[in-house]
Amino acid sequence: MSADIKMIRVEEAVGQALCHDMTRIVKGEMKGPQFRKGHIIREEDIPMLLSMGKEQIYIWEKPEGFLHEDEAAEALAKICRGDNMTQKGPVEGKIELFAHRDGLFQYDADILNRINEIEDLVIMARHNHTAVKAGDKLAAMKAVPLVIDEEKLRQAKIIATEAPLMNVLPYRLKTACVITTGSEVAKGRIKDTFTPVLIEKLNAYGVNVIKISISLDGTDNIAGAIAEARREKPDMILCTGGMSVDPDDNTPGAIKKSGASVVTYGVPVVPGVMFLLAYFDDGVPIMGVPGCVMFTAVTVFDMILPRIAAGQRLNRQDFTRMGAGGLCLSCPACHYPVCPFGKSF
Repeated sequence: MSADIKMIRVEEAVGQALCHDMTRIVKGEMKGPQFRKGHIIREEDIPMLLSMGKEQIYIWEKPEGFLHEDEAAEALAKICRGDNMTQKGPVEGKIELFAHRDGLFQYDADILNRINEIEDLVIMARHNHTAVKAGDKLAAMKAVPLVIDEEKLRQAKIIATEAPLMNVLPYRLKTACVITTGSEVAKGRIKDTFTPVLIEKLNAYGVNVIKISISLDGTDNIAGAIAEARREKPDMILCTGGMSVDPDDNTPGAIKKSGASVVTYGVPVVPGVMFLLAYFDDGVPIMGVPGCVMFTAVTVFDMILPRIAAGQRLNRQDFTRMGAGGLCLSCPACHYPVCPFGKSF
């Protein structure tokens, strides 16, 4: 601790200003600052301070080249806070960030880790690429000691560059076309139960289905349905059915034939291995959605959809990183997203 911080007996502290928040903990009642930084100690405060175990307090004069914990937290918040985020604090030297609107919370995990490698600086965040609601807590940050060398904050700023480390991206893609493949559906032998599931999932991110079509089996038929959907100028296209490796499953081939460039067909995630993502030259994504999405509550589609809706363009590495954490444990009661499924990428 800096030599500019002097310890004095609490009984001698009347009239002095506190240099940090003082936390009071009463089991079952409260945990928070009883006295705030800057509070001028009064005679009547002494019994409370003593009951909190504060027989001595610290009086601080900021030395040159050092920052108080509140100032350090503010500096970290400035590094982290991006679009559509609000701030609370500092309280007890900590600042918290919250979502100002619904959207996709994202950050550069490598930069976050590098800043946390700087001794005495800590930033804590919820999982990356998370769909959040307005008011959700996103991150917290603070300096560990009461006083910290400002050089450490300068290092953090250099690592982070000028762009905010964290952002909440609004959902930008608003329209979709859905193509259900399969002669058994097209000829009315069975009812299409897949499309209603997709509509519900899409609506959760503000995506409106503007065209639903049913295609006979066959690569040419499906490719033709995709071409018709393209004429509607949707923000995204989804093809359901025919995504396995069976000889009569033609959807992946039809997507390739439609002119889209395939990013991935097959991902290291269960459920959802046979998921396909491709893009047309104008950036419109087209997805081949495996059958598990119809009957399983959470699949790879639920991880990918918010990122697609937010307008992110994904690459193959985004998918290959999903293997760590990509195994659903099929819990009797599903609590996704409050679970480990899909949380390591």
